Amino acid sequence: MREDIKELLEFIRKSPSCFHVIENIRTRLLEAGFCELKEKESWKLRAGKDYFVTRNESSMIAFRIPESNFQGFHITASHSDSPTFRVKESPELYVEGQYAKLNVEKYGGMIMDTWFDRPLSVAGRIIIEETGKIKEQRVHIDRDLFVIPNLAIHMTRGQKKEYNPQKDLLPLMGCTDEKHAFLKLIAQEAGVSWQDILSYDLFLYNRMEGTVLGMNEELIGSPKLDDLECVFASLEAFLQAKSKDYVTMCSVFDNEEVGSGTKQGAGSTFGADVLKRIVYGMGKTPEDYYRMIADSFLMSADNAHGVHPNDTEKTDPSNRPYLNKGVVLKYNAAQKYTTDARSAALVKYLCKKEKIPYQVFFNRSDMPGGSTLGNIFMGQVSMQAADIGLPQLAMHSAYETAGAKDLEGMIRLLRAFYSIGREVEI
Repeated sequence: MREDIKELLEFIRKSPSCFHVIENIRTRLLEAGFCELKEKESWKLRAGKDYFVTRNESSMIAFRIPESNFQGFHITASHSDSPTFRVKESPELYVEGQYAKLNVEKYGGMIMDTWFDRPLSVAGRIIIEETGKIKEQRVHIDRDLFVIPNLAIHMTRGQKKEYNPQKDLLPLMGCTDEKHAFLKLIAQEAGVSWQDILSYDLFLYNRMEGTVLGMNEELIGSPKLDDLECVFASLEAFLQAKSKDYVTMCSVFDNEEVGSGTKQGAGSTFGADVLKRIVYGMGKTPEDYYRMIADSFLMSADNAHGVHPNDTEKTDPSNRPYLNKGVVLKYNAAQKYTTDARSAALVKYLCKKEKIPYQVFFNRSDMPGGSTLGNIFMGQVSMQAADIGLPQLAMHSAYETAGAKDLEGMIRLLRAFYSIGREVEI
C-alpha cells in the first residue's frame, strides 16, 4: 500500500464525525508550528507566520502569510461532513419490551439501503454542565454498537423497495428496556454523569474501515471519500507549499451536504470574515482588501462522479472521467460548479506544467447534478474559482470507491497552485 493511501485511510478512520475531522487537522497544524487563533479574541498577525481558526469546532481555516507584501489569496475549500444519520433528543424507542431502537433522522442525501446490515457506532460532541460551567466534549464510541437490520426477502416478495427513514432506517441498539440507555452509554464513554449532559450533536458512522482493492491494488474502498479525500489532499498540499506573493489558505467547511447555509458553512461569513481580518490585521485598507480579492483564486475541491462500470449510460457522452485517469475539472451551465474558461485555464496550465493527468466532467444534459462549495462561497466573497475533484463511484453510499492512483495527482496539483506567484496572471 502506498504511503499516501495509508495515511488517507488512517485520517478517515480517525475522523468519525465532522468534529473529529477538525480535531485531527488541528493536531497536524499544531505539530507543524501553526498558531491557533480564536474568533472572539484580538488577532496579532505577522508576516512569515502560519495560523488557523475554527468555527463551531466543525469548520476550520488555516493560512500562511508570506514574508513579503502579499497581493491576494490562493484558497482551497473542501468539506468535513458526509451523509449520515443524526441522533434525535430522547432517542430510545422500545419495541414490545424486547428491543431498543435509536430514533435518528437523515443528514444529507444518502443512498439509504447501503446503511443496512453494517456495524455502526456513534461519534460527535456533547455539551455538559461541569461545576457551574458549560463545557463541550468530543465523543467517539470506538466499537461495533448498532445495526440497521434488513427485512428478510421472504417478507418482501413482490413489494417495491421504498424506504421510510422513520420506520425502516432506525438502528437496533440491543435487547433491553432500560430507560435512558443511550444517554447513559454516552455518559459512560465520556466519563460524566448522564444527568449533566445538556445537549449533543451525535451522528452514526460506518465502522467498516477503508482498504485497498482491485487485482493490482488500484482501487480504494472507504467510507467518507466524499469529501475527506479532498480534505486530506488539500491539507497535505497546503503544508508542503508556500507562496511569496499570496496568502495561501486551506479551508474546510461543515454542512455542505445540507446546503452550506449555517454559521459554519461555505455560505456563511466565516471565509469573508477571516479574509478581512487578515488584510486589516496586516495594516492594510478596505481598498487594499477589494484589490486583493480581485487578485485571488479559489479551488473548490469536492469529489466527482466517475463512469460507473454497470451504468455507463449515466455519464455525458463525450466527457467521461474514469478512476485512475486523473483529477477532474467540473463544469455546469447552471453554475452549480464555478468553473469557466478563465479559471479552467489555470487548472489546465498547472496540470500541463506539472505533467498531472486531468479529466473533464459535465452532467448529462437531461440529468441534474448536485451542488458544491464554490458557488456558495462566492455568494459571500467573489473571486475567480474552479471546481475540481477526484473521480469516485457510489457517491453518498456508506462505503465508496475511488482510484488509488488519483490522490497523488490532486496533492501535486494543489501544491503547485499554492506555490505559484504573480508570474501566472489570471
